[in-house]
Amino acid sequence: MAQNTRTVPAGTPTKVTQKHTKGGIGESTLRPDGTLKVTGEFAYSSDMWHEDMLWGQTLRSTVAHAEIVSIDISEALAMSGVYAVLTYDDLPAEMKNYGLEIQDTPVLAHGRVRHHGEPVALIAADHPETARRAAAKVKIEYRELPVVTDEASALAPDAPLIHEGRDDHHIGHVPHPNIVHRQPIIRGNVAEARKRADVIVEGEYIFGMQDQAFLGPESGLAVPSEDGGVDLYVATQWLHSDLKQIAPVLGLPEEKVRMTLSGVGGAFGGREDLSMQIHACLLALRTGKPVKIVYNRFESFFGHVHRHPAKLWYEHGATKDGKLTHLKARIVLDGGAYASASPAVVGNASSLGAGPYVIDDVEIEAVALYTNNPPCGAMRGFGAVQACFAYEAQMDKLAAKLGMDPVELRQINAMEQGTIMPTGQVVDSPAPVAELLRRVKARPMPPEQQWLAAGADADVRALPGGLSNTTHGEGVVRGVGYAVGIKNVGFSEGFDDYSTARVRLEVINGEPVAMVHTAMAEVGQGGVTVHAQIARTELGVTQVTIHPADTQVGSAGSTSASRQTYMTGGAVKNTCEKVRETVLEIGRRKFGSYHPAWATAELLLEGGKVVTDGGEVLADLADVLEGETVDQEHEFRHRPTVPFDLVTGQGDGHVQYTFAAHRAVVEVDTELGLVKVIELATAQDVGKALNMLSVVGQIQGGTTQGLGVAVMEEIIVDPKTAKVRNPSFTDYLIPTILDTPTIPVDVLELADPNAPYGLRGLGEAPTLSSTPAVLAAIRAATGLELNKTPVRPEALTGTL
Repeated sequence: MAQNTRTVPAGTPTKVTQKHTKGGIGESTLRPDGTLKVTGEFAYSSDMWHEDMLWGQTLRSTVAHAEIVSIDISEALAMSGVYAVLTYDDLPAEMKNYGLEIQDTPVLAHGRVRHHGEPVALIAADHPETARRAAAKVKIEYRELPVVTDEASALAPDAPLIHEGRDDHHIGHVPHPNIVHRQPIIRGNVAEARKRADVIVEGEYIFGMQDQAFLGPESGLAVPSEDGGVDLYVATQWLHSDLKQIAPVLGLPEEKVRMTLSGVGGAFGGREDLSMQIHACLLALRTGKPVKIVYNRFESFFGHVHRHPAKLWYEHGATKDGKLTHLKARIVLDGGAYASASPAVVGNASSLGAGPYVIDDVEIEAVALYTNNPPCGAMRGFGAVQACFAYEAQMDKLAAKLGMDPVELRQINAMEQGTIMPTGQVVDSPAPVAELLRRVKARPMPPEQQWLAAGADADVRALPGGLSNTTHGEGVVRGVGYAVGIKNVGFSEGFDDYSTARVRLEVINGEPVAMVHTAMAEVGQGGVTVHAQIARTELGVTQVTIHPADTQVGSAGSTSASRQTYMTGGAVKNTCEKVRETVLEIGRRKFGSYHPAWATAELLLEGGKVVTDGGEVLADLADVLEGETVDQEHEFRHRPTVPFDLVTGQGDGHVQYTFAAHRAVVEVDTELGLVKVIELATAQDVGKALNMLSVVGQIQGGTTQGLGVAVMEEIIVDPKTAKVRNPSFTDYLIPTILDTPTIPVDVLELADPNAPYGLRGLGEAPTLSSTPAVLAAIRAATGLELNKTPVRPEALTGTL
């Protein structure tokens, strides 16, 4: 309020019953940046500008595996407008490598390059075109070496070692230096269980290398400061992880590297590793000028990690009534030249490799390999995606062999609350796997096209191949497929997963205003909306400001693993509760003499007022806070997890599980090998929908990415040279609005008692089951086995 116009003393109770504060938890509030983004006015990191800034350029290797014989930078350095050319020898600190878990990635290549597109030199110039021309004048002589591109070449007795002298692999646990990490999961006795099986099915499955394909390329601006440090404005997923990797290679203490999140144009895991951060800082510190780096699309394909391609072998057994007897599986993930997040991806792939099913006897082995292929790391779904593709294909094979309905088979074996995972962990919150399947199956089918039903003329726009007018309905058939998946939420295996929030509450112009400050990277997941909703709910204020994310507050962890609403949302909630307690103490001190309820009742902050739990208003919040500011910072941690045993894989490794199911309806032109996905219906348990609009958007977005890898997305790497063949959106295809089907969403809200508000992380689960559902539908339409993603036309027409 602008003025206090009461005729009764402040703090005198009234009998007005308050409603909950508008814009709080459970409402579909709009994103504060939504309009700016759709109108093109939002400032992304690539839009940043600084007077007198230079442009940075990275020179990357043109071969995948080679010794660096010599580097000649003289011509580039002599060019007008060039301020600096840096190579490995110019790095200022003793630490010259970085990495998320294993520090094996060089800032600039030294001695040899290990993958196509590895950074070798840096250039700073007064114009981006000058920087590009200078990069072209750097002369590098390579002596090419044999490439390691697959499991056979990586694990051969005479295989070239991608990283000689590794001292971080476990003798016996990792039997070969080209294995990044190995995780077995062993429970029960598979050999004995196999004898009880009436049917056994096995299969080998190939999952292609997917790119995160975010639309905003890697970019940032580094500004040198007077204290010898640097201010970095960058699009990233984890500010504090970046900081811990950047500072040592700059030779600076962390307090002299100040990081601020700039506008992020998507991430999906591709910004969890460093890209241009160190390079921009090195050039800025060398030249004494601000340096901006913006990758073009071609360079972006080399500048970030991708989803691990995988080869998966599975064997399932079942009794004649459909009860699963055992599972045996081997999962081989190609990690590429550097470790990135491969160890954690292996942990997820193995521990979730049995799917959302009750199987007492399990043997799973998952490994990630070092190769000369592009580095792979985090991408939405993180190891569980590849496994889901395989185990869901196996469920369909079993159903066909048993003559059962594929949904019924899944429901017979569906886990539920109380199920023991293959790791020995008890699922202690709702696990509505059978119900999710029931819901997607019960949904009405999309109507068949008239021409399918009666042989009438077709609207070609609705056909596979659609607007290209490639077919008029000849050879087009419909198929329906189902899939369900399980994903963990949050960091696992004993990682100290925490998040920090600072909340400030004060009166500004007569109105109580909350400011929420975290280091959470907003990459599109909606934290900027949810954090404001939490503050409104807990503090009873309508005016909430979200402070820009930076490293001047404690870490919020990564925007990955479906963890941010759980973890940083939990930190905001806890901190708001502490602020509320302080506010109520202030109120008791100021106004406690007016009414005994100040001392005896349960008090809340709602609608800008202090109220009892019965709805009686005790005071305006503005009056309580008058002349005082409450400012607190607190951390939030989920319940602890433990590492999986390296021999048996047993252990309570995950904090929470999340589930999603899909039904895909496709139409396939069997003559041309074209697929049109008509509908991708989904059901998912989210625990508690804090913002239903955001929930549905996340589920539909994840579903679309799963569709992409099912029918079109794959980075093609030449198996002989390990070179990337399609680093552009001309040749790497992602779904457009014309490829994206109707995605009806059925949301369940079964609260997890261990989570803030009972919520369940939701962003990754839709990417698991959407892909195998589409493949299942195509198999149903064609009768083909189709054990590889993506499904290409030649696989459907027999022209492979």
